Amino acid sequence: MLVYPNYSSRFPETPFRDVCALPIAADAILLNSGGGAVKLQYSSHTRPTVGRVPWICAIFEENAVRDDQIFQLAISDLSLSDDILQSEKITHSVKLIQPNNPFQAVQEACELMNQGILALVTSTGCAAASALQSLTDAMHIPHLFIQRNGDGAPRTACQLNPSPDGESYTLAARPPVRISDVLLTLVSELHWQKFIIFYESDYDIRGLQTFMDQASRLGLDVSLQRVDRNVSRVFSDLFNTMRTEELNRYRDTLRRAVLLMSPRGAQVFVHQAVETNLASKDSHWVYANEEVSDADIMELVHSSLGRMTIIRQIFPLWRDTNVRCMRNNHRISSLLCDPQEGYLQSLEVSNLYLYDSVLMLANAFYRKLEDRKWHSMASLNCMRKSTKPWNGGWSMLDTIQKGRISGLTGLMDFRAEGSNSHVQFEILGTSYSETFGKDVKRLATWDSTRGLNGSLKENRIESGMHGVTLKIVTLLEEPFVMVAENILGQPKRYKGFSIDVLDALAKILGFKYDIYQVGDGKYGSALPNGSWNGMIGELIGKRADLAVSAITITPERESVVDFSKRYLDYSVGILMHKSEEKINIFSLLAPFDLAVWACIAAAIPVVGIMIFLLRRIQAVRCQNNTAGHPPPTVSTSLQSAIWIVYGAFVQQGGDSILGSVALRIVMGSWWLFTLIVCSSYTANLAAYLTVSRMDNAVRSFQDLSKQVDLVYGTVRDSAVYEYFRAKGTNPLEQDSTYAELWKVINKNNGFENSVSSPSEGIKKFDWNVCMHNPVALCVVHLNLLQGQSFSGRCRM
Repeated sequence: MLVYPNYSSRFPETPFRDVCALPIAADAILLNSGGGAVKLQYSSHTRPTVGRVPWICAIFEENAVRDDQIFQLAISDLSLSDDILQSEKITHSVKLIQPNNPFQAVQEACELMNQGILALVTSTGCAAASALQSLTDAMHIPHLFIQRNGDGAPRTACQLNPSPDGESYTLAARPPVRISDVLLTLVSELHWQKFIIFYESDYDIRGLQTFMDQASRLGLDVSLQRVDRNVSRVFSDLFNTMRTEELNRYRDTLRRAVLLMSPRGAQVFVHQAVETNLASKDSHWVYANEEVSDADIMELVHSSLGRMTIIRQIFPLWRDTNVRCMRNNHRISSLLCDPQEGYLQSLEVSNLYLYDSVLMLANAFYRKLEDRKWHSMASLNCMRKSTKPWNGGWSMLDTIQKGRISGLTGLMDFRAEGSNSHVQFEILGTSYSETFGKDVKRLATWDSTRGLNGSLKENRIESGMHGVTLKIVTLLEEPFVMVAENILGQPKRYKGFSIDVLDALAKILGFKYDIYQVGDGKYGSALPNGSWNGMIGELIGKRADLAVSAITITPERESVVDFSKRYLDYSVGILMHKSEEKINIFSLLAPFDLAVWACIAAAIPVVGIMIFLLRRIQAVRCQNNTAGHPPPTVSTSLQSAIWIVYGAFVQQGGDSILGSVALRIVMGSWWLFTLIVCSSYTANLAAYLTVSRMDNAVRSFQDLSKQVDLVYGTVRDSAVYEYFRAKGTNPLEQDSTYAELWKVINKNNGFENSVSSPSEGIKKFDWNVCMHNPVALCVVHLNLLQGQSFSGRCRM
């Protein structure tokens, strides 16, 4: 290991990181792991002699302790290799800045340029890198940039500004972000059509823009959901805001998910998903992060419930120690090249690219010395407007871009648009097995040149099932499992939806089966002694290899047996016996009250009498005014007047002569009255007929718990029975509805209002209320049989 001397004790006013500003010559001794001594020489001037002392200046963030250590190791290793720079020694200067402080970064860079500089190496965030890019482009200083991502979240590409003249002096030593390309290859290989991407609040979602565009062109259904730092609150909010059927759909969405989080955040997220029963054994999650350690992977895999695939960046590792620790006649410290030292595993990816960046600059300096094309060092004043850029900057940049080295990260060059394009990922994963979630192995690799190398398809079990005879237990439940027409003397034959699925599996996998009905007629529930009854008990006792029926998937059952993917979902609800419709011949009178009808009946003769009197008065006047001329024949009887009023009321009209103004006023008022009455009657009749069909005393569990007329229950030891038991006996349950429901359902230990099987309920009771739930469909309300028939079905 390397032991660094304490320079601050010898030069109290000059820190070790700023050795380029030493006022006098100094010698320092470094002890390497082999016991040899190396002598580093520093110039007695503030600027080295041209052609003898190349300068490398670096800017790191204060919280990046490893960056400074790796940079010093790289300088030390170069000093040990006399062949690299023809016995010349590297002189360097390091400046530390606050994280995400572009102004300070520019200040420190200007100070370094004022002292003299050949190249700048930085390991910072995107904000500082963008500011330094503008400065180095203006001053023509080669700038090797290593993007840092200290919070552990997946990295997103830095959006650097394009150079005004098109000549960028910033070279990205760390390759561009290729996680999206790997993800797109992975989901295409797995044939995913619908999945969800979870990302942390710190993650820059703009990094997914290209991925989303490509996924859209491929017709993939991709959802995005941000995860806050308080993961537990996220899941609690889901249960508070979503109904049961919505949670089931959300759980189905979680079967295919991609996690873009820090290792710690992903572990908490997976743990919470498993604890809240939102994750299932048939789920497949992909965790993508360039920097994730073996320990984090094992913790993540062991926390998960389903299949987990991990994407991370890897680097080449040579088995031969001599080859592993030698790169281009350059010997690398054993701390960095020997995994057994343990130091290499503690480093970040940016640390390794920093080491190779120093090696790349040394290689460029060597070729400059070989070609005897060394330029005078840049000593620039950033504050002066008249300062001209370094005239040797373009030549130095061109030499760096034409170089290629093999370092800790593999090949490095800048021939692809000013960035290092060489990157390789490994895809680790688990598969379905008895040790599910425990075994992790490499499935494939992905590199920027060849793409995917390997197969991500799951191994199928077809070859191991041919000729095998399985013993299968079932329970009759229409339409899933039913008894077909049997021939005397032959085994029972079964039919139904589940049987069709079983026959299709047997045909594909090549197995045979013997099927029998469970003895106690139960699906399966836990007994007080820890054992299980029903079909679950048959599987646990290994009396059956497989169970086929319409059984509910519950967390308790999932803890002892494995389920296939569910094929039917139902929400918890109430099924009531349809009430008999009573025919009432007087229902047409229901829209109006009896008093209203009485007023209408009285109004017709009253208005008729008024019409009769007015017409008689009109007739007398006509006789007096038409002397010698007979008046028109108009019936002036009381019956005729009432008939006219009634005809107007039923909107049928009638022949009448309304000569006087008084008659017209009376009839016009009567027509308006009849229009309002008829319109009100029509509207009330339609509303009455609709409401009468929708009238139901029980519309929710709250209504059911409050009423006392209906008696209700369910099938004992069913999934719904256990559901109401858990909710009704939970002291933390704030809603008292389930407690009231459980009192009735469990009356006399469930033997009074509940039944042992659905068939028993059909035979002995009249089902008035039935509550049903996902897959195992149901619960029941039962009344004593009163001679009424019922043709329903209720499943568990």
